[in-house]
Amino acid sequence: MLFNGKKAIYLQIADMICDQILLGELEEEGRVPSVRETAAEVEVNSNTVMRAYDWMQSQQIIYTRRGLGYFVSPGAKQTIHNVRKEEFVKESVPEIVRSMQTLCITVSELTNYCNQAIV
Repeated sequence: MLFNGKKAIYLQIADMICDQILLGELEEEGRVPSVRETAAEVEVNSNTVMRAYDWMQSQQIIYTRRGLGYFVSPGAKQTIHNVRKEEFVKESVPEIVRSMQTLCITVSELTNYCNQAIV
């Protein structure tokens, strides 16, 4: 896995697992690869993966079954959507608004650009 410098590595690992959940590669109530398996797959220290798993647990995306490992929480897809929407609103929207102001782009122009991009 190639990491970028814009976001902490443990959060990028969490994003990777969340993407697998959203794509249906990991199903609700299904087992999540162990910390060691994920660490080996993405070639990072197990402690980094553990931070990712702890973060996902804190967001109620995964949970542990004692002695069995990690599992995808019921409703995880909706939780991921909510978390990502909140991140988008807090991080991306202010940046977009600053760029719009700098470039004198109106909301209606942005709407048109968005509609063109969707097609």
